[in-house]
Amino acid sequence: MTGADDKPDLVFGASGYIGTNLVEFLLAEGRSVRASARNIEVLEGRGWQDAELCEADALKPDSLDAALAGVNTAYYLVHSMAAGKSFPELDAEAARNFAKAAARQGVSRIVYLGGLTPHDPASVHLRSRHETGEILREGSVPVTELRAGMIIGPGSAAWEVIRDLVNHLPVMITPKWVFSKSTPIALSNLLRYLADVPSVDEAAGEVYDVASHEVVTYKEIMLRYGAMVGKRPIIMPVPVLTPRLSSYWLRLVTSVPTSVARALIGGLSQDVIAQDRRLEALIPQELLDFDAAAEEALNADRQHEIPAHWVENAVVCETFHPDYGFYAKQAFGETTSAASAEDLWRVICRFGNDGDFFYARSLWWIRRAMDWLVGGPSFRRRRRHPDRLRVGDVVDAWRVIGLEDNRRLTLIMELRAPGAGVLEFSIDDRGTERLVRVRGFFHPAGAWGILYWYATLPVHSMLFNGSAREIARRATSIGQDQQAPVAGAPDQR
Repeated sequence: MTGADDKPDLVFGASGYIGTNLVEFLLAEGRSVRASARNIEVLEGRGWQDAELCEADALKPDSLDAALAGVNTAYYLVHSMAAGKSFPELDAEAARNFAKAAARQGVSRIVYLGGLTPHDPASVHLRSRHETGEILREGSVPVTELRAGMIIGPGSAAWEVIRDLVNHLPVMITPKWVFSKSTPIALSNLLRYLADVPSVDEAAGEVYDVASHEVVTYKEIMLRYGAMVGKRPIIMPVPVLTPRLSSYWLRLVTSVPTSVARALIGGLSQDVIAQDRRLEALIPQELLDFDAAAEEALNADRQHEIPAHWVENAVVCETFHPDYGFYAKQAFGETTSAASAEDLWRVICRFGNDGDFFYARSLWWIRRAMDWLVGGPSFRRRRRHPDRLRVGDVVDAWRVIGLEDNRRLTLIMELRAPGAGVLEFSIDDRGTERLVRVRGFFHPAGAWGILYWYATLPVHSMLFNGSAREIARRATSIGQDQQAPVAGAPDQR
């Protein structure tokens, strides 16, 4: 069915974890792909030269018809967990809008990725995933729903929570959910199912569980992953610590977005085991057990095969270590300015020149001195040019990895630290003003990385806000100097 009349497959939610990986997978197989997300700039950063990109939002019905026009198969891969407590209502509304638009545009099949669900799910997240599938099936377009549990792959939220717990906590006091059972699936196995299921006619209107043959507890998963990366975490379950209570301290331990991690943890209090094996006969493949899937995920990290946003992923690709969190801890400062983008850019491109980092020079000097004392590159390198930068240039203990004139400068941190980081300066037009933003991304390495992040967070927040204000002040001064009359110049009135 897929590929009929060279119609494209729509990956709706292409900026998300599964969507990003699926676009890469389909393109590698020579499929015609249209990738859609709420923010097309994120997709443009992926570098998908062979994919058609479009911007659409399931909560904005008017945006859907253009995305679905001429599509054969539509992969529905969106959810609203990051929206907080209201995400079930948003998911339901989005599914209704999408089903109606798909019917209007004559889509042949909707493929939806849901979640393995117990008989009576206690988790709001799992109930919402189940309800979304039901709403899509109420429409006139045939729906194939694949239900997966924990996905083992770099960037998978559940997998990264497990990794962060093991990497950051040598001793864990956990709820009883560590004894809950799960049937995880390797990312590569799931992508094969998603890619092939639209061509199976009898799969139209069906719901399938997808999983490996191995049933494991979350405690086993943590211990087996720990053995792979040379860690032996001590896990002590206690009955009084519920999934709800444990979700509150996740923001201190994991770099996975808190709202997403909290929704996932809520689903761990029950066994989530695949019961349906029908799809294995329709799409035969070797299903990886946990150890093979985890090793595949780590190798994908090591070989830089992760198709993620280049800023978020730049650190992991450049300096991979199994201890590093996949998702970054973030801090930022921002201000608005009436200065031109060109003047702001002139200031930003002088970052680090002659030891000038815009704000709190003494604090920068102390940090650089500490880096120098432990053998880091601080004070040992000089800029190529005082006013201009290009990709690859070094600025003291930083290296330029991304540059868009008058818009964005991104530098990777080469300071000695328990983790890896990125510093980004950006300029965004806001009508008559520009938004100047300074952001830091840090991928903590182990428990020391977490402690380092929180110990330095107040200083970073102060530095970033101060730097944004100082950049705006200097750019305004440049504009005023250019407009000031030259002394002794004749009056033109």
